[in-house]
Amino acid sequence: MRLPFSVLLLAFCPLFAADQDFNGRWDITANTKPRPRAWWVELNGVGTPNAAGKFVSAFGGDMNTIDTIKVEGGQLVFTIAPPDRQGRANNAAAHARIYRAHFAGDKLEGTSESEGGSAEPIKWTGVRAPVIKDRDDGTWKEGKPIALFNGKDLSGWKGLVPGVEMKWTVQDGVLRNAPPTTDLISDQKFWNFKLHVEFKIVEHSNSGIGLRGRYEIQILEDYGKPVNTHGAAALYSRIAPSVNASKPAGEWQTYDIRLVGRTLTVVHNGTKVLDKVEVDGLTAIANNADEGEPGPFIVQGDHSYVEIKSFVVTPLVR
Repeated sequence: MRLPFSVLLLAFCPLFAADQDFNGRWDITANTKPRPRAWWVELNGVGTPNAAGKFVSAFGGDMNTIDTIKVEGGQLVFTIAPPDRQGRANNAAAHARIYRAHFAGDKLEGTSESEGGSAEPIKWTGVRAPVIKDRDDGTWKEGKPIALFNGKDLSGWKGLVPGVEMKWTVQDGVLRNAPPTTDLISDQKFWNFKLHVEFKIVEHSNSGIGLRGRYEIQILEDYGKPVNTHGAAALYSRIAPSVNASKPAGEWQTYDIRLVGRTLTVVHNGTKVLDKVEVDGLTAIANNADEGEPGPFIVQGDHSYVEIKSFVVTPLVR
């Protein structure tokens, strides 16, 4: 018996629609130890020959381009090859990462593993990234400033990674680290705010400030170098500053950061370098994927040296 074409089309439509359901932006909570991590993926065209996507972060904290995307029996499978800058280690090719996911209600349940690896796959859960309606539209008023660093001790801060030696000290009103050590995370959480930070770095320093525990503003010793998405004052791996406003290593510098919803402005040493740019999603510093909720500040200290003498947050309210 030959079925009408319309009946055949209806039979295949549910499968096609299910493939399409993977599209969009997803905030991912990864079951990693000892440091809590959150990832992010954007998928477009799943269910068509033109499927494409971006991921944060499989390699080196970058915004990684997804190389292959397919759906097999209702399961999403995508792979990410190591970027060129990763190169080869010990004359052996670095392995691609393989991600698999299926729907569990309105969430994604998935795994991540290294191609050909023997380690237990990392389990993860994805939820759709929320639409955040707050805009920096001139209606927000400044609340009472809060000095998160009191100039005396680490009150209000703790180590992000349990069990790692806390090599952070306060001397003469300055907070400094002795890497390698854990990042710091604030006890208090914030939503919309202004942040004023005064910091100093040495040659080859690499640090950063995590906003809401999700979005990193890079701190880097890059005086006089071309701007890029990994440079000082960049929204890390996402948006480069308009100009390089860095001072030479050893000089005190300032960040004045304003975040309302997803609208971000950064002033570096008095120069506006990000002007109401849109934060599409998480960066690699993220310790939580709850984009619709207030979050803490993170000070990155696991890479190299950084000093801070002021960290003042002013909540923005209506």
